[in-house]
Amino acid sequence: MSEPTDINEDMRTRRRFLREGGALVSGVVVAGGLVGRKASAATDTAENLPPNVPEWMKTPGDPMGSQPYGTPSSFEKAVVKNIAKDLPQYLSASGRTPLQDLDGIITPNGLFYERHHAGVPTIDPAQHRLMLHGLVNKPLIFDMDDIRRFPSESHIYFLECSGNPNYKKPYGKTASDLVGLLSCAEWTGVSLKLVLQEAGLQAGAKWVVAEGADAAALTRSVPIEKCLDDAMLVYSQNGERLRPQQGYPLRLLLPGFEGNMSVKWLRRLRVAAEPTYSREETSKYTDLMPDGSAREFTFYMEAKSIITRPSGGQQLSAPGFHEISGIAWSGRGKVKRVDVSVDDGKTWQEARLQEPVLTRALTRFRLPWHWDGKPVVIQSRAIDETAYVQPTLAELLAVRGEDYYYHNNAIWPWHIAADGEVTNALA
Repeated sequence: MSEPTDINEDMRTRRRFLREGGALVSGVVVAGGLVGRKASAATDTAENLPPNVPEWMKTPGDPMGSQPYGTPSSFEKAVVKNIAKDLPQYLSASGRTPLQDLDGIITPNGLFYERHHAGVPTIDPAQHRLMLHGLVNKPLIFDMDDIRRFPSESHIYFLECSGNPNYKKPYGKTASDLVGLLSCAEWTGVSLKLVLQEAGLQAGAKWVVAEGADAAALTRSVPIEKCLDDAMLVYSQNGERLRPQQGYPLRLLLPGFEGNMSVKWLRRLRVAAEPTYSREETSKYTDLMPDGSAREFTFYMEAKSIITRPSGGQQLSAPGFHEISGIAWSGRGKVKRVDVSVDDGKTWQEARLQEPVLTRALTRFRLPWHWDGKPVVIQSRAIDETAYVQPTLAELLAVRGEDYYYHNNAIWPWHIAADGEVTNALA
C-alpha cells in the first residue's frame, strides 16, 4: 500500500535536509502542518547543539552509588506537589498533584496528592496492629506479617477527595489548583472480603466502621456491600511500600468512593448494624440542599474530566497543530467516551481514549487540533458506562444551590487568548 503523496514529499525533504546540511531546526516537520521552529542565530553555534558533541558526552556521568533511591532529573525540579502557601500544613492539610505536568495515567508516589487531618504519624510497622471485631464470629488482631500472608492482588484505581474542587470562588489558575486532589496508582494488598470471611460475619452485619491511627482517629462507616465487593487492605503503591503520607503501613482502599473513606494508617475495623455517624459523616462530608435537607453518605465520585494540555498557566507557542490532552474518570466504572469542544460548548467532537481504559481508574484522552490563533474556549465532558454525562457548573448549582460544598464534578473550560495564554474561563 503506497503512502500519501504529502508524506512521500516530506520524507524526500528530510533526506535532502540531511544530505545538504540545511539549517538546524529545533522541532519536527511532519505532514499535516506540524511545523518545527528554525534555530535562531544565537543557537546555531551553541556548543551543545548539533553538529557539535554536547558537553555531557565528554565525561562519565554520576556513579550508580551516589543515589541509592532514584530521584528525578534536576531539570524537572519544578514538578512538585502544589501546596498552598496560606494553608496551615501541620494539622488539617493538603498537597495537590501537578496534573498539568504529568503524562499517562499513573501518578508517581512522590507527587501523589495528600490530605490529612492531624498530621502524618510515624508508625513502626512491627508495632502496628489491625483489630477486627464487632458482629463477627471470631474477633481477630493482625500484625503486618499476618496481613501479608493472605493472597495478594494489584489493581489500578484513582483516588479523589470529594472537595475537589469545592463550589466557592476563586477557583484557581491551573488544573492542579482546580482538581489536584486527584491521583491514580497501582495498589497492592489483600481483599477486605477475604479478611472478613476469615473472621466470619454475623447476621445483621450491615456496616464496617474503619478507624485510622492518626491523632484525629479519623473514622468512616462503609456499607457491607462495598466491603464484600472491591475494597482492599493496601500496603503497597506503585510497587513499593506505602509512603507515610499515604497511610503506611496499612490503609483501606475503596475504589470509586470519596477519598476520605479510604482510611489511612488503618488500625481498627468494627463490623456493625448501623453507621457510626462520626464527625466526617455529620459536620463534614455532608451537604445542605436548597430545601433545607442534608445530603449524606454521598459515596461515589461521579464522572469527571479535565483538559490538562493546554490548560491554565500554560502558553501556546504559535498557531497551528496542537494536541489537546486530558484525563477522565468515574467512580461508577469505566469511562465510555470523552467529548471535547473548541468553540465554548457549541459543538463537540469525540476524543480518542488511550489504552488501557480501566474501571475506576484515570483514562487519558487525546484530540488533534489546529489552532487558528484566535481567542477560543476549550473544554471536555466525560460519559461513563452508566451513560451519566458530566454536567456544567450552572447545571449543578441549579440543583444543589450555592451552599453546596462537596462533589463538584462540573465541566471546566479554559480560555486561550490570541497570544496563546491559557487561563481559567470561569475565574
